Amino acid sequence: MRPARARRPLATLLAALATATCLTVVAAPGAQAAEAGKYVALGDSYAVAPGTRSYDDPNDVCRRGPLTYPRLWAAQHTSYAFVEASCSGATAAEIKTQQVPRLTADTTLVTVQAGGNDVGFVSVLQNCVLTLDDKECVAGVEAAKAAATGALPGTLADTYAAVRAATPNARVIVVGYPRLYRIGGNCGVLGLSDTERTALNSAADVLDSVLAQQAAHAGFTFLDPRPAFDAHAICSGNTTWVTSLEWDKLNESYHPNQAGHRDGYLAALNAITG
Repeated sequence: MRPARARRPLATLLAALATATCLTVVAAPGAQAAEAGKYVALGDSYAVAPGTRSYDDPNDVCRRGPLTYPRLWAAQHTSYAFVEASCSGATAAEIKTQQVPRLTADTTLVTVQAGGNDVGFVSVLQNCVLTLDDKECVAGVEAAKAAATGALPGTLADTYAAVRAATPNARVIVVGYPRLYRIGGNCGVLGLSDTERTALNSAADVLDSVLAQQAAHAGFTFLDPRPAFDAHAICSGNTTWVTSLEWDKLNESYHPNQAGHRDGYLAALNAITG
């Protein structure tokens, strides 16, 4: 994306804010003309660059990059100002305290992707990969699902309320998570068992169900990636849209890759926003 020059005082102010808060601010081309709106992206690692292998700064803890669905949407909608507040590892509570303050009353579109870190999904995946016993993996998944249906709804409601208070008139889209595996697909007996793969898929289903319910309660739109991603899951035999396990790059594993962001999330977001 090639941002054009904005008005000098505004560009100076935004640059100062970005330095102070580790916030990426991108002025859309044509910013000197009247802007059609302002898009702010909130979220965790699924909203930034892990899995794409392309980063602004590989050493930055937020792990942002140019090939993610928020960046691609902003590049396609150049009349919108764009603010990227998403950061890898963020929980819903951290999004409320660290990212929601980046919202302003003139924001017209918000995407928010959160919940996976709240239920410890990364630890669940690592446990399933590193243990040989299906029962240990399934037990970890069940604990994550209990967290999703127990504490998470209240946390999401609190975060979504903060989003609405900060930007009363914006369209807010809650972004969900894909299932990772095709059960009975072409992976064979190597790697995780189908029991473990089924358990992990069920965790995504429970998490998305909670996200959809809380989005509806808040009056937000839910973006469900599962219908599009299912045909491109690991073991599907098709081009995969999520990265599989990579022992030398664990922090890249099980995230949307470039195709997942472009053909999965971006296409779904465009279907909602036009």
